[in-house]
Amino acid sequence: MKILYILFFIIITSVIIGSFIIADTSDERIADIDKNEKLDENIINNKNLSMNTLSLTSHSFEHNGKIPSKHTCDGEGISPSLQISGVDSRAKSLVLIMDDPDAPSGVWNHWVKFNIASSTAIIEEGTEPHGISGIGTSGNKNYFGPCPPDREHRYFFKLYSIDTELDLKEGASKKEVEIAMKEHILQQTELIGHYERSVQD
Repeated sequence: MKILYILFFIIITSVIIGSFIIADTSDERIADIDKNEKLDENIINNKNLSMNTLSLTSHSFEHNGKIPSKHTCDGEGISPSLQISGVDSRAKSLVLIMDDPDAPSGVWNHWVKFNIASSTAIIEEGTEPHGISGIGTSGNKNYFGPCPPDREHRYFFKLYSIDTELDLKEGASKKEVEIAMKEHILQQTELIGHYERSVQD
């Protein structure tokens, strides 16, 4: 009889110990799964953080801010400073376009530049970026400052990174540039400035 009790005690003990082992193993597996899911999440987050976002800013004015008169027809008419960052490593060149969609006669093109080096990080105030000049609505090949005839206008500085250099000659129109780069755009961004001329006596 004692032998039966001893065997029964051993069996019960084994079952209890086995249950704890299984429970611990399950907890470890759950912990490992959670750890792996967090790891995958971190990889995704890190990938997102490492993705380059093209940025165009200016020390001359803030996005959606007022363009200083020195950059317009009421001042020196010089180009604002521009800072570029986050260019895709695959980019072979940059395209810069400035236009005014509020002009009474339709969109007015103030600045068209293409085949700008993808390594360009700063375009200093009053300078032209190294590249090829397209032609603006005024027949200009360089920066042509805001000069709204009626009210406040918006001026869009558009920057594109593309995976090629455009096979266009100096003096190409904005439309020609847009068509040529259409299938090659990797990134794009814009900086908007506003300007309204003061009432003259």
